[in-house]
Amino acid sequence: MSEVPAAKFFHRTLLAGAATLALLVGVAAAPAMLSMHASAQEITPAPAPAQPPGAAPMSFADLIQHVRPAVVSIQVRQRPDAAQDAQIEGLPPGFEDFFGNRPNRPGPAPMALGSGFFIGEDGTIVTNHHVIDGAEQITIKTSDGRELPADIVGSDQLTDLAVLKVRGGGHFPFVRFDTDPDVRVGDWVVAVGNPFGLEGTATAGIVSAMGRRDAGSSSYVDYMQIDAPINRGNSGGPTFDLRGRVIGVNSAIFSPTGGNVGIGFAIPADTAARIVAQLEHGGHVARGWLGVTIQPLDDDIAHSLGLDSARGALVANVTPDGPAARGGIQQGDVILRINGHDVADSRELTQLVGASEIGRPASLDILRAGQRRTLSIRLAERPSEQQLASANGPRTSPDQGAGKPDAGTQSAAIGASVRALTPDDRARLDIAANEGGLLVTDVEPNSDLAEKGVRPGDVILQAGGRAVRNSQDLASAADAAHRAGRPLLLQVQGRSGQRGYIAVEVGAG
Repeated sequence: MSEVPAAKFFHRTLLAGAATLALLVGVAAAPAMLSMHASAQEITPAPAPAQPPGAAPMSFADLIQHVRPAVVSIQVRQRPDAAQDAQIEGLPPGFEDFFGNRPNRPGPAPMALGSGFFIGEDGTIVTNHHVIDGAEQITIKTSDGRELPADIVGSDQLTDLAVLKVRGGGHFPFVRFDTDPDVRVGDWVVAVGNPFGLEGTATAGIVSAMGRRDAGSSSYVDYMQIDAPINRGNSGGPTFDLRGRVIGVNSAIFSPTGGNVGIGFAIPADTAARIVAQLEHGGHVARGWLGVTIQPLDDDIAHSLGLDSARGALVANVTPDGPAARGGIQQGDVILRINGHDVADSRELTQLVGASEIGRPASLDILRAGQRRTLSIRLAERPSEQQLASANGPRTSPDQGAGKPDAGTQSAAIGASVRALTPDDRARLDIAANEGGLLVTDVEPNSDLAEKGVRPGDVILQAGGRAVRNSQDLASAADAAHRAGRPLLLQVQGRSGQRGYIAVEVGAG
């Protein structure tokens, strides 16, 4: 388990319509060319050019001519199984997956196209992790037409960055990151890359927004939004300011069609430069690890805990024998500060922990049962994603001694029917004997519980911070919340096995 928001067990649509946040890796196919025919009518002289606003260039030509030699096209031959499950939802017919192949369809090894740029004369290249993920062979094509093999120096899935190096080295034109960018919304930007295999394509626009936290799956990146058109194949290409400095690495677009609609996302240069330096040095990124699963607080959860606002990060689960467990962190704690830094939300905690020094004690201010405490926890190095996934096995052996459950008792206070878990339930759902557990058998359609996404088959583990083993426990917790004038905090395990907290309004039992 890791410092990422707990997966939501309830069922909600993430994005309205068919809009999709799509990675920008391209299909290796000849792009369709559009013919344009001029009409026979007379072409009238153009009006005098309007004067641009202050600081706006009349042309980007000098800038693009200067930086384009450092931008490369990347062709990746992938392992045959690498693209089988790569799907983009909501694409029109003909876009079966990122690579133009249907899963399991026989044919040649899948190919992908992306972009990158030299950051050193020796042939060191930056691109996206998703461009080279699963690569069997990587070929770099430079702006002067050379095709050169390249090897992976290091790659970081969590920030979607990778570093390559041209095999055999050489002398190459390169660009630099602006490691202390002063980027503002409205600043001009220029993107250069390889959309749909069209090498050396340059587009221009402005910075549309900064600090986009909902633009991708990474908790470690606050994205820069740009409206310079970028499409599939632009992945890993640079975004430049007007001085030719790299201020972002293009990574994704938001699109209902798979094509550009003016909303693109780039990894900011200061983030990218820090990650790239670690990849160059050691081939991987070392991050601090607390050993918890966390989730954000909403206003209802904050109110149920006695907080005046939704701030901090709620601990949904604690990894056995991890740093947090050894340091005394418990499920249901709210982490408010770490090493003197206020924690605004779960994402900020993830970033603060990841940037903290490994092996050194970290000071955490927490809220537990309405009381504030300070704990000292020695952070470990975050395991790999594969190690974290393999660690999510059964927590304990199933309960073999539970008594006979009550049968579907109605809890009017929260609008649901529940029953105690049987030993078979605990074994099937992987819920330990020392944990609470009420199986939800029915939910009133118009209840707040239903609105929060709880369905029959989910399990209520805690209510009001205490384990619940029978309907009386739940009724007592609901009554206490009702008398206090607060929502009732529930810990729920969904049918997928994921756990999280919700706060529901309660009525008189």
